[in-house]
Amino acid sequence: MSTLVRYGVSAGIVRLTLDSPQNRNALSTALVTQLHDGLRSAAADPTVRCVILGHEGGTFCAGADLGEAAGREPGDVAVDRAREMTRLLRAILELPVPVIGAIDGHVRAGGLGLVGACDVVVAGPSSTFALTEARIGVAPSIISLTLLPKMSARAAGRYFVTGERFGAAEAADIGLITIAADDVEARVAALAAEVAKGSPQGLAASKALTTAAILDGFDRHADSLTEQSARLFVSDEAREGILAFLEKRSPNWTPSWSPARLRNRVTGQ
Repeated sequence: MSTLVRYGVSAGIVRLTLDSPQNRNALSTALVTQLHDGLRSAAADPTVRCVILGHEGGTFCAGADLGEAAGREPGDVAVDRAREMTRLLRAILELPVPVIGAIDGHVRAGGLGLVGACDVVVAGPSSTFALTEARIGVAPSIISLTLLPKMSARAAGRYFVTGERFGAAEAADIGLITIAADDVEARVAALAAEVAKGSPQGLAASKALTTAAILDGFDRHADSLTEQSARLFVSDEAREGILAFLEKRSPNWTPSWSPARLRNRVTGQ
């Protein structure tokens, strides 16, 4: 199996690097499995004080691997993917050491769920974010478990439905990330060095204080949101949306009029 997530450790700091740039680090079954393995290895090493989650290529994570999804039975895709994503997000939240996201590239859809699960996130000037699920007929069901506790309510109400792109400064303003920085590596290294001064017990207990409420909501709603995600993914609209995305065309619900004409219809002009 190809290495899609690189694992490295030095001076108590683990680096997990998403390394599948050919599909924009999409959340394929293999990548998710390897990311789980990396998190387990970090948790099992008593010398580890911090995990840095980064990426190769110009995209941190494009969300679900729709190409892989299209090649499997719809029911299997819906159920398996939702469960995979739920387990992955919970694994990041319950890891006994802090996870720092190091992002200088694009983040889409399910990739934002990883961002929300990290304890600290630094994003650089090349970073852009977008929740594009509604455009293919689904919703940010599972990832809402990590996003809604972090993003402002107004921002979630906007970006969950518009699919607009926004940059690192806006992401920091709405609580999605911690810091917008020009030099991501330098800022992440400085933060990791500060975290590494903590004791294993102190770090685990301190992180648990910040994730307790998120995990409580997670455990209360994960099953229902998993079921919702499955229902959406097997719907006719989702099948059309995914196929349209793969074929690089507009889905059949896209208005036939231009954006300018749509604006005029909305404003009554």
